[in-house]
Amino acid sequence: MAESCWCVDHTYHVKENNDIHSYIGDIVTDTHLLDTVPSLDDSSKLIFNVIQGGTDETVLLFNVTQGGHLYTAAILDAEILCQYNVECFRILEIAVQHGYSVIKILKLKLIIEDVNDNYPKFPKEEFHLKFDENLLIGTKYIIPNAIDNDISIKNSRITYGIENSNTPFKLFVSKQLDGSVLLQLNLEHVLDRETKSIYEIQLIARDKESPQKKGVLHIKILVKDINDNKPLFSENIYNVTVNDTHQLNKPIAKLSATDLDEGDNGLISYFFNAITSKYATQFFRLDDVTGYLFLEKDFQFGRIYKLFVEARDNGNPPMSSTAIVLVNGVTHFNNPPNIDFKFLVKSIGKTGVISEGTQIHSFFAYVNIIDNDSGVNGQVKCYLQNRYLQLILESEKKYKVVVKSEMDREREKSFNFTIKCQDNGLPPLKVEKEFSVLVTDINDVQPQFTQDTFKFLTYENENKNFP
Repeated sequence: MAESCWCVDHTYHVKENNDIHSYIGDIVTDTHLLDTVPSLDDSSKLIFNVIQGGTDETVLLFNVTQGGHLYTAAILDAEILCQYNVECFRILEIAVQHGYSVIKILKLKLIIEDVNDNYPKFPKEEFHLKFDENLLIGTKYIIPNAIDNDISIKNSRITYGIENSNTPFKLFVSKQLDGSVLLQLNLEHVLDRETKSIYEIQLIARDKESPQKKGVLHIKILVKDINDNKPLFSENIYNVTVNDTHQLNKPIAKLSATDLDEGDNGLISYFFNAITSKYATQFFRLDDVTGYLFLEKDFQFGRIYKLFVEARDNGNPPMSSTAIVLVNGVTHFNNPPNIDFKFLVKSIGKTGVISEGTQIHSFFAYVNIIDNDSGVNGQVKCYLQNRYLQLILESEKKYKVVVKSEMDREREKSFNFTIKCQDNGLPPLKVEKEFSVLVTDINDVQPQFTQDTFKFLTYENENKNFP
C-alpha cells in the first residue's frame, strides 16, 4: 500500500533501451519550481543534486546536472527492473540547494515504458504429439504456449494461428484460472494411420504491437496412442503460514496432484509456472518429484508471496494443471531495528559536509527505520541529542534531521552525533549509529588591526625610504 501512494512533484515517461545519457527533462521548468518557491526569481542560482545513500539502485539509473537537467545514467531494461503487469517506475529524490542551504526536496516519478523488444518464444522449437487413430472427432490435446517476456500486457499479448491449414486439426485458444493461455489441438476428421501416420504443423505466435514479432513452434504429430488425462491438484489454492522458527530443512507444504493415467503418463513432476515472478521464486525451493516446498536461507519474513505451481505428467505430450500457493511469512522473534540514513548534502561515507551559513530548520538528512518484526516488536522510537541538529518524526519509522542552531566554524570545525533507536519488545532491542559532520567556512569575519591607533617617531632630514 505504501508503494502505491507516492506523492511526487512531477512524473516523467522514459522508454526502455534508450542510450545512456538520454535527455529526460528540465526539472525547473517541468516542476514549475519558481512558482512553488515565491522567494526565488532566478533558477541559475539553484544547484540540483541526487540524494545519495541507502540501498536503492535508482541513483545508478539516472543523473541530474547541477542546473537541473535530468538524464539517464544506464540503459534501462524494463524486464530486469520490474514485474509483469505492474507499473514500472522509480522514485528519484532531488535536493534543491540555494546558496548553502537545501531549500526543497523534489520527488520525481520516472515511469519506464515497456517497448516491444521481445519475441514470443516457445519452450522448444519442435514439439511432438501422438494421436490414437481410433480417437473420436472433437478430441482435444494440449500443446505448449509461448511466453513473451515484455512486462506490459499490450506488448506481451499473443495471438496464435496454424500456418498450414490442410490438416485434420484445428487450434482452440482459451484462458485458465491463473490468466495463462491454454492451447489445444482439436481433431476435426477421422485419422487413418495406414493412410498417413505423420502430420507436420507450424504454430505461429504473434504479438500485437508494432513492429510485430513472432515465434514458431514446429509440431510433429504421430498417429498413435496418447496421454489423455492431466494431473489435478487436491486444492486450487494453498494457503501456507510460516514463522521464523521454522527449520529450513523441513518443508512448509506438500503440493499433491493425481493423474488417472498409468505409467509415464501418470508420473507427475512439479515446477514453478513461468508466470511466477523471478523475485518470488528466489526465496523458495520446490522438489520436482515429491512436491515438497521449502524455504531458502534468504527468505524474508513479514511478506506474502504468490506462487503458481504447475503439476506436469511425463506423457507424450505432457499435460499439466496449475495451483496457486500463498505463503505468509510471520515473524515472532524480536530482531533489532536497522537504521537507513541518507545525507541530503555532500557526504563521504558516514561524514556529512555542511556550511556554517546553513539556515536553521534546513533539511540535513533522512532517517528510515527498518524493522520487519510484528506487533510491539516492530514499534521503534529514535533519539538524537546534539546542540546543532534535531530529529523530527515525519511518519511511522521515518524521521528527518534538521538544523536547530547556528554553526560557527571558527569555534568548532567538526562535530559528531549519534542516532539511537529502540523497539518496544521485551526485552527492548537497541541500535545506534554514529556520524560525523565537517563544517565548511563562509566569509563572515572582518580583518581587525591589533590596536586602534599607531604612533611613530621620525626625524627631519632623514634619507628617502627610511623605515
